[in-house]
Amino acid sequence: MKRSIPILVRAAVDDAGDKTWLHTPACTLTYAQTLDRVERAASALRGRGIGVGDRVLVTPRNTADYLLSWLAVMDVGAIQVPVNPKSSVAELAGFINQVRPTLIITDPDLAATVDAALRDAGIDCVDVGALYETEPDGRGPADVDESDVAVMIPTSGTTGRSKLVMQTHRAYVMAGEGFPFWMQLSADDRLLTSLPLFHINAPAYSTLGSIAARASLALLPNFSARTFLDDARTFGATEFNSIGAMLEILVRQPVRPDDADNPIRRCYTGPSPDREHQLEIEARFGFEIVCGYALSESPYALIWRHGERPYGSLGSARQHPVLGHVNDARATHDGHVVGPGETGELELRNPAIMRGYYEMPEETAAVIVDGWLRTGDLVRVNDDDTYTFVGRKKEVIRRRGENLSPVEVEAALERHPDVAEAAVIGVPSDLTDEDVKAFVVAASDRIPDLAAIHAFVREHLAAFKVPRYIEIVADLPHTATDRLAKHKLPKGRTPAEMDFDAARGQSRRS
Repeated sequence: MKRSIPILVRAAVDDAGDKTWLHTPACTLTYAQTLDRVERAASALRGRGIGVGDRVLVTPRNTADYLLSWLAVMDVGAIQVPVNPKSSVAELAGFINQVRPTLIITDPDLAATVDAALRDAGIDCVDVGALYETEPDGRGPADVDESDVAVMIPTSGTTGRSKLVMQTHRAYVMAGEGFPFWMQLSADDRLLTSLPLFHINAPAYSTLGSIAARASLALLPNFSARTFLDDARTFGATEFNSIGAMLEILVRQPVRPDDADNPIRRCYTGPSPDREHQLEIEARFGFEIVCGYALSESPYALIWRHGERPYGSLGSARQHPVLGHVNDARATHDGHVVGPGETGELELRNPAIMRGYYEMPEETAAVIVDGWLRTGDLVRVNDDDTYTFVGRKKEVIRRRGENLSPVEVEAALERHPDVAEAAVIGVPSDLTDEDVKAFVVAASDRIPDLAAIHAFVREHLAAFKVPRYIEIVADLPHTATDRLAKHKLPKGRTPAEMDFDAARGQSRRS
């Protein structure tokens, strides 16, 4: 079978047309009803002249209309460019100028922002809800190759040029086929996602994973830790995906006696919590955590193998349930492959690697070398073919002649009961290399004692890893996919920070 998204959808409709697939707060749809709406929207797109290879910019919120519009764009063979609906006018204008889309799919609440970004560019816009008012034209899906680009995923919002990951139909379908296999899900499961539709996780893993398994999908408009378990109960969800700080935010909610009284049995997340913390989470909520790692440039990366629980690791190379061994992983340093106990940059080689960054050949050539994708993430190689996340290669801090990972320092900070979330960066030093600064968000109903936090971290880390500066902040900046946006943190001195001067053994306000 050719691995294209329209073919995967139709195979599921043939097998389970009358089964309810999609559940949202506003509607439910069977597989057959889903295809009917997709074909209506595809007919509307063709009526506007959209066809194979056309770029369609979309501002997707987590609604049924937006989700199905993506499948319709795939049906006509066009390329979706999904951007964060919270993007500013300047950011939207940047994407429009870079992508030059043939059509923009949006909604009335965003119309004013989109119009301001267009600046009379003459690009056609359509209300996502209006796509479903067209009668199906009976033409069926476009003939696309599995290597054709399906989605161009922005890696960041910008007013200039963003890296747009050109990801293929094959990558999305292979991710959909693989996800229920990796997570040991069946047609009886209901996958729940609150992750944004403008990234790869929710469309590839939850959406196409549920379709490939002939399972069902519950789509939430957003993540709310306060209502998450109640939502899971309402929709009968058995699996969900967590990224960034989501799981930790859920853990920080007040303990309730019925926390484990929910239908969820599996949670996919990464990077991994440490063993003790993971077991505490599992005991409290009654579900099992499976850890893994992937990125927009390839949804085939690492995951825990069946029957194994290598706590603290990202797992081993993901493989395909039918095709077998399709993915290789290795870590390299200075051009050499490193072995167990050593640290290097994670590299991947598989058929689900991106085609490249849109109109950025030099950036593409820098990360895809001889068929291997250089991820930019540092990992430690373990002797059981698993890998442990160390940190982003670009984020490594050089202090006192030593390299340190901000991730390790953040983990130590977040073990303190006063700290809900932490971000660690390198800042200019008055000596040499860099100093370490930590930004911390206070845990609910706690007043952080910075001296106690500093002493706590000093007990758990080598001296050169202990932050010199700590600052309490109300919140930390995050990307659209809930990862820390450290580039937005100030590197200069601030009046609010506490300076722990190790050389004099005392602290002082700056």
